[in-house]
Amino acid sequence: MDLLGMLAVVGAGLGAGIVVTAIGAGTLVSFPILLAVGVSPLVANVSNTVGLVPGGVTGTWGYRSEMAGYPQLVRRVALTSIVGALVGAVLLLAFPPGAFEAVVPYLVLFAATLVGIQPFVSAALRRRAERRGIVVAADRETMGPGLTAVSSVVGVYGGYFGAGQGVMLVAFLALGLDVPLQAINALKNLAILAANVAATVVFVFVAPLDWTIVALIAVGSLVGGWIGAHLGRRLSPTLFRVLVVLFGYVVAIRLIVG
Repeated sequence: MDLLGMLAVVGAGLGAGIVVTAIGAGTLVSFPILLAVGVSPLVANVSNTVGLVPGGVTGTWGYRSEMAGYPQLVRRVALTSIVGALVGAVLLLAFPPGAFEAVVPYLVLFAATLVGIQPFVSAALRRRAERRGIVVAADRETMGPGLTAVSSVVGVYGGYFGAGQGVMLVAFLALGLDVPLQAINALKNLAILAANVAATVVFVFVAPLDWTIVALIAVGSLVGGWIGAHLGRRLSPTLFRVLVVLFGYVVAIRLIVG
C-alpha cells in the first residue's frame, strides 16, 4: 500500500471513530474505504473491527459520566454485547457473508424509523396504560428479559459485521427504557466497544487480519472516538434523534444498493 492509501485508511479510522461515537454506524465510513484501497471484504471486515477498538475506548471514556447512574444497564449491555459478538464472530468465519447481510438493511431501516417514532409510541403506550388504570413507573432503568434478548441479538450482528449496530441498539433501548438519550448513546458506545473487543479475541487467533490496516485504523479511531464524544455530548436530544434517523436511512440505502 502506498502513502496515499495509508493516509486514506487513517482517515477512514478517524471518520469512523467520530461517527460511531457521536451517532453510530461508523463501519459505513471505514469499510468502503478499505475496499476502495484493495482490501478483500473479509480482511477489511475483521481488520476494521479490531482497529476500531481504540476508538471505542476513547469514545466510551468520553461518555463515562452519562453512564454513571445506571450500573445495572452498564453490566447488562456489556455482557449481552460480549456474548452476542462472540457468537457473531464465529458465524462470520463459519458461514458465507451473504447469509446474514440480505436482511440487515431492512433491520437498520426499521430501527432508524423506530428511533424517530419512539417518543410518540412511548407516549401512546403510557396513555393507554393510564386509561386502563395500570400504574406506569416513572423511570424504567433496568433491562428485562425481552430487552436483554434484543441486546444479545444486536451483539451477534456486531460481531458479524456491525454497520448500523449502534442505530439498532439506540432504537430498542430508547423504546424499552426511560433514560436520557445521551445515556442511551453512552450505552451504545459501550456495547460497540464490548462487541469489538469480544470479536477481536476470536479474530486474533483465527481470522486473516492485516495488521497494517489494523494499526492505521486504530490510530485514526483513537482520535476520532475522542472527537466524537465531545461532539456527541453537545447534541440536543432532538438533534441527536434526527441525526440517528437520517444516518440510519443512509446506512440502509447504502447496504441495499451495495
